[in-house]
Amino acid sequence: QVQLVESPGGLVQAGGSLRLSCAASGSIFSINAMGWYRQAPGKQRELVASIASGGRTNYADSVKGRFTISRDNAKNTVYLQMNSLKPEDTAVYYCNAAVIQRVSPQFSERDYWGQGTQVTVSS
Repeated sequence: QVQLVESPGGLVQAGGSLRLSCAASGSIFSINAMGWYRQAPGKQRELVASIASGGRTNYADSVKGRFTISRDNAKNTVYLQMNSLKPEDTAVYYCNAAVIQRVSPQFSERDYWGQGTQVTVSS
């Protein structure tokens, strides 16, 4: 019922910038938190950034000052602006959304995930 579709990633030189987007669609009443995670080869998935429905943000220490997360509630879309990219940012990036769905007469929150997109930063 709910799908999250991410924009393509890309190959970027160190110091460059890239913006990712993720749009949710389907049976959505509202969306609470949205976030971006990443997983590099041989490493565990880690939270990169999150944003609450009201706009409050949280960032991993490794990306603070370089990445910016934002959202467009009218479009059910979350963005990740990545600046000053480093080779260690290379990973598959996944978006996540805590979606509120109504199963009458109740409401239920469930996490949905994007398909993942490859970001490669060359040195």
